[in-house]
Amino acid sequence: MRKISRRKFLSLFTQSAGAAAVFQLLEACGIKPAAAPGTATSTPFGPLASGVDNGISIANAPGSTNTPLPSDTLAPTAEAATVTPSPTSDFAYLAVARGGDDPEALTRAAVAAIGGIGKFVPRGAKVLIKPNACVIHDYTYAATTNPWVVGALVKMCFEAGAGKVLVFDFPFGGTCAETYKASKIEEQATAAGAQMEYVDTSKFVQTNLPNGHSLHSAKFYSEVVNADVVINVPIAKNHSTTWVTLGMKNLMGTIHDRGAIHSDVLDTMDQRIADLAMYIRPELTVVDAVRIMMKGGPQGTGLRNVVKLDTVIASADIVAVDAYATKLFAPLDPSNNFYKMILTDPNNLGYVKYGAEWGIGRSDLANLKISEISVG
Repeated sequence: MRKISRRKFLSLFTQSAGAAAVFQLLEACGIKPAAAPGTATSTPFGPLASGVDNGISIANAPGSTNTPLPSDTLAPTAEAATVTPSPTSDFAYLAVARGGDDPEALTRAAVAAIGGIGKFVPRGAKVLIKPNACVIHDYTYAATTNPWVVGALVKMCFEAGAGKVLVFDFPFGGTCAETYKASKIEEQATAAGAQMEYVDTSKFVQTNLPNGHSLHSAKFYSEVVNADVVINVPIAKNHSTTWVTLGMKNLMGTIHDRGAIHSDVLDTMDQRIADLAMYIRPELTVVDAVRIMMKGGPQGTGLRNVVKLDTVIASADIVAVDAYATKLFAPLDPSNNFYKMILTDPNNLGYVKYGAEWGIGRSDLANLKISEISVG
């Protein structure tokens, strides 16, 4: 019998049985899924404070700056802090690391708090890391994932014993070579030992989603589908259609035809994004909020709309990560009514709502164990 990865098994099985049935089946077999829904104690959100950055009202979150970003282009120090996971098994369901000026330290702290990278990456595993490298921009524009967050995850995967680490995105604003280089993702990922995956159109495979709620078929990139572990690394930013791009929407870079997701009806688009997440089911999602784009997304309109937050959010639950990340925007731009809506209830972001309703993950943040970590 040909072996398939746990992620592939879950993806295939949920097309016919749904997420709840998967977890029931695995637990009945004595297997505890890493991302299985569970009950945890409530942890309040950390404070997000005040200041002004290029005309945008911002919350004075630990580690944020109150100066314009054009001069803030220095790379972080090469040597990042090492974070050792706690010996206790009582890890957080979701972790938020804030502060300092070192994206690698933030990434390590957030992942350690939810159990450490070894919880998600078995020895010898083929890992695919999916950042947002959608356009030809330097990382300071907050249109693409912070390269030091990506580099940190590559290092951590090899530290856990990964056999191979690929870094991949399918950009819409330039070639892979252009976007990987401009964003500095290639520089940091290859320095850490990863292999960059350049799009080969022959690797897109037509796949039926018989239980898709709105998306019933798409061409998925085979390296994503066949990886043992998928780590999703979006950047938190504004979007002209869905208002914000987070973890679930970042998965659009795994299919050939983005037009299959876009719709004149926002609710339909939100459903299709959730259908993507239902199929791909990354083992780990790490949201880069070191810098976030407040307006003009997804490509951005300049540094004036970028705010430096020095924050990284991590969880095995892609819905929970996205639900938490919605909290970042409203304090930075109180005049934006949609940002206020998702601050009040993350389920006001359509794809979060469907992700929770369809059992992909949880958006009930008050009932989850959330670890707030100060770094630096």
